[in-house]
Amino acid sequence: MVQKKEKQIIKGKKPQLIAPAGNLEKLKTAFAFGADAVYAGIPDFSLRVRINDFDLESLEEAVVYAHARKKKIFITLNILAHNRHLAELPAFLKVLKMIKPDGLIVSDPGVMSAVKKYWPEARIHLSTQANCTNWQAARFWRSQGVRRIVLGREVTLDEMREIKKKNPSLELEAFVHGAMCMAYSGRCFLSKFFTGRSANLGDCVQSCRWKYEVRPAESLFIRPQGREEVLEVVEEEQGSYLLNSQDLCLLERLPDLIAAGIGHLKIEGRAKSVYYLATVVGAYRKAIDALYDEEMSPARKKSLARSLKRELEEKLNHRGYTEGFAFGQGHLAQNLNDSHQGSAWEFCGQVIGAQEQKNKKTKKRYLISVKVHNTLKAGEPIEIILPGYGIIKMEMKEMRAGSNGERLSEAHGGQNQEIIFESPREIPPFSILRRKLK
Repeated sequence: MVQKKEKQIIKGKKPQLIAPAGNLEKLKTAFAFGADAVYAGIPDFSLRVRINDFDLESLEEAVVYAHARKKKIFITLNILAHNRHLAELPAFLKVLKMIKPDGLIVSDPGVMSAVKKYWPEARIHLSTQANCTNWQAARFWRSQGVRRIVLGREVTLDEMREIKKKNPSLELEAFVHGAMCMAYSGRCFLSKFFTGRSANLGDCVQSCRWKYEVRPAESLFIRPQGREEVLEVVEEEQGSYLLNSQDLCLLERLPDLIAAGIGHLKIEGRAKSVYYLATVVGAYRKAIDALYDEEMSPARKKSLARSLKRELEEKLNHRGYTEGFAFGQGHLAQNLNDSHQGSAWEFCGQVIGAQEQKNKKTKKRYLISVKVHNTLKAGEPIEIILPGYGIIKMEMKEMRAGSNGERLSEAHGGQNQEIIFESPREIPPFSILRRKLK
């Protein structure tokens, strides 16, 4: 049965792998590691207000960069808009019409109406924030001009199949990796309640990741049936992360999703680092390509998926992984013990260039330039993740400051510091350096 399903996938079109892009550097990293498309937006209309470096100028640059590489970029307009947003929206839509991204991700009907008015040719994708979880709703949105539905994370695999069966011409997109929200498809009010920052306008403080203690309140209500205690939830040092959802990871379930009609696989994480993007996008790219490799046996494909998942478990910080609602684990997807699970590995830096040394008397050598993100130490073993998801293990015997060539024993991030080290092979830009913590 598994072999039959895999043969079906090999003959079909590969699903589109869609990665998050919180800035240009992340966008370029996502493409380098195999993303077919990215999604991005400016803070005013996107559900990422903080850790989002895009403005109109850099968004235009991002579109040009993507299209030059035959990649796609989708712009997020997925806030639940208020009247003040609608007043500012027409000017933004006119700019988008001029720079021509490949689609707009929308959740609010008012925003959708404005898109149709100011850019009627725009390709509209329905955001997961719109909570589309059934075939009739999908059909309704199709009648409104929506070309693709980003399904709610609560949809099961059987429901995906039925939605596709009843809407065969509609594109379906689903999240396969990243943070999960304890609220229904992200419609949360805790952040606004606790801090005044609205999650539904892209300014979530992530109060679900806090540690809480549940205890009786001082005041009590007396009712006819007897005394009833009123409980309040308080953030405390000694307590439980009772609202903290595990992270989604469907790397081993890709054949099931594709067979169910999901043609677009989405990774969450616009606020995450380039290291997260390189590791996760690279793993999913390798897993997808393997499914369509006619020379690879089904057993080898399964083994590869397992090893890639172990890579994500061991080399990244995460909250524990779940297969979520699609595969019946939504009710088990809480991490009560801590805010996240740390990794024994640390992201050190990203390659920004390589220059061949001109010396005919010696073997070919390259000077590799690196932007430092965390601690790098001379003489310490490192791993380098290459685009294409190859991994090089090596020791950086010597490194020098990129500014003046001074020999360094160690370098640190946070100061836009660049270092140079020598390598026997060329290491392409966007490659990622990491080291194991002692």
